[in-house]
Amino acid sequence: MSQADQTPKSPIWAPDNERVEASNLYTFVQSLGKSEIDQKNYDSIHQWSINNKKEFWSAIWDQCDVIGEKGNCIVGEGLSKWGSFKSSRDTIWFPQSNLNYAENLLAQAFQTPNDIAIWFKNEKGDHKKVTWQELCDHVSILQQWLKQNGVESGDVVAGYLPHMPETVIAMLATASLGAIWTSTSPDFGAESVIERFGQVEPKILFCCNGYQFNGKTYRVDEKNRQISDSIPSITNTCQIEYIASDSSEKEFCNTFSDWHSIFSSYKPRGIRYQRVNFNAPLFILYSSGTTGKPKCIVHSVGGTVLNHLKEHQLHCDIKLKDKVFYYTTCGWMMWNWHVSALASGASLVIFDGNPMYPSVETLWQLCESAGVTLFGTSAKYLEAIEKMGFNPSNRYQLSSLKTLCSTGSVLYPQQFEYVYANIKIDLHLASISGGTDICGCFVLGNPISPVFKGECQGAGLGMDVSVFNDMGCEIKSARGELVCKNSFPNQPIGFWRDNGERYDSAYWNKFDNVWHHGDDVELTARNGMIFYGRSDATLNPGGVRIGTAEIYQKVNQLPSIQDSIAVGRRVAGDEKIVLFVQLVQGYELDQEVCDSIKNMLRSQCSPRHVPAEIHPLSEIPKTKSGKLVELAVKQVLHGEEIQNVGAIANPTILDEIKQFQSFS
Repeated sequence: MSQADQTPKSPIWAPDNERVEASNLYTFVQSLGKSEIDQKNYDSIHQWSINNKKEFWSAIWDQCDVIGEKGNCIVGEGLSKWGSFKSSRDTIWFPQSNLNYAENLLAQAFQTPNDIAIWFKNEKGDHKKVTWQELCDHVSILQQWLKQNGVESGDVVAGYLPHMPETVIAMLATASLGAIWTSTSPDFGAESVIERFGQVEPKILFCCNGYQFNGKTYRVDEKNRQISDSIPSITNTCQIEYIASDSSEKEFCNTFSDWHSIFSSYKPRGIRYQRVNFNAPLFILYSSGTTGKPKCIVHSVGGTVLNHLKEHQLHCDIKLKDKVFYYTTCGWMMWNWHVSALASGASLVIFDGNPMYPSVETLWQLCESAGVTLFGTSAKYLEAIEKMGFNPSNRYQLSSLKTLCSTGSVLYPQQFEYVYANIKIDLHLASISGGTDICGCFVLGNPISPVFKGECQGAGLGMDVSVFNDMGCEIKSARGELVCKNSFPNQPIGFWRDNGERYDSAYWNKFDNVWHHGDDVELTARNGMIFYGRSDATLNPGGVRIGTAEIYQKVNQLPSIQDSIAVGRRVAGDEKIVLFVQLVQGYELDQEVCDSIKNMLRSQCSPRHVPAEIHPLSEIPKTKSGKLVELAVKQVLHGEEIQNVGAIANPTILDEIKQFQSFS
């Protein structure tokens, strides 16, 4: 029996008619004036968007008020946008179009210059509010400094920074010139940053002198110097004093440009935006790199603008003057997704630090005080506050909150129940999934359809998402591979300095001219999507396909378990499940705990789900963005070398795993 067969027939939440008719999506469909579309039926709207791709994406441009020259040609066929190879999948979107990302994000300044554009808080208690006019003034000043330092269209500028207003300003100033922005967070080690930025050869580096997390202060002056000295392309480094420094510490990096000095040396003036082709590069993002050198994924200006407007306005119902919060760092694509909310005239609400510091209430206090309308977080965060027994609705009214987005890992059915019981009854809970690969989502929520426990609501508009079996046949109500059968504007341009071969191998080799994303999923009869984990982490004991998320969903419910990670051990031509657990303080991995794990999996999943081995870890190894690193754990378990330990947030934990390399 598939998991879809076990999900409830009735939704856990459904929007009322008033909410549906007030949504951006309903207004958008009405504006199309198409009699063949059932205006309140998402499946009907989605199918139309697939069948009429040119008209759909052109309408997104018009209805979302994109600033720029659209041109008369919506879709062209030809050579790859990045490299010399040619394939039928290489659709060229809006080849005659020219626009600027920053110009689209700052347009609201002309309408409400004194409204708040950015509401910032960090765990130290620092607050900062930036108006639209102030944001434009800061971007103008930094644009002048970048131009004086020779930055032009097509150059790369890098940020080694926390998510804070200065990061947004540096990115917008870069984009205003038609230059390319790339970033990562200051918790990355210098070697990992050099491995990433060194490939893309930035001209300018922005960094900070330190940051705070979980009440501790971390200085990064030495790492800044190491990075700046190790990448020859960097001609100037600008350092932001984010934490207090004494005179000796300031002297350490006195050859760097100082952020505050720059802002005292220029006066704001009108921003001159360099419009570039729709398919010109805007962002360079990086794959996690846990199994090899990180891939440098290049995203286009137009594809990013158009897709983020679609996802924000039509799927998340973000409206003018909304307050959009997403807990993220600059090393995760959700940062790029978050800042794009400015293009919808919404304000960014930003928090930097540990979301649990100084207490579990931290983010909810911010949500209440800022009047957040969309709250974005990870499934792991929701799991953590559920285990703590925290009920935000007991402390906060959350009257402005309309939407809660969850991503990063699978949101389990019981977490849906937790949200509606403990956060807000009338709330659009959107479990979204996509990736760094497309800087967006393949499946996500929509404001006019019901929400069912354990499911993403459906495929994104304009995305012909399906599920294939290993033979490349389309399947439903059965597990398989997530694919996308059509082209879409936010396909990456390619990989930096790649002739197309690595890009082709990453996404297009498994199925002919079909994007293969690498997720183990199931498409339900009602076109929802259930996620079981990454395909390359799928377990296969006795030839039975098991998604790791199936195990985590059950095991992590147990009061003794803080977190877990499961991998397969190769034994005599078969595979045995090895489960590593992080125990809640006060528990030990004794026979009682082991039995509770095995009994839970045997009774609620199947005997095949029961691990052959269970071992304790002090922490569960994860990437910097909080994703489990099953492949790295599996490599350690088999005595194989991990090519990029620096991509792992807590790599010393791998040493604990080495003691279990022998089959017990």
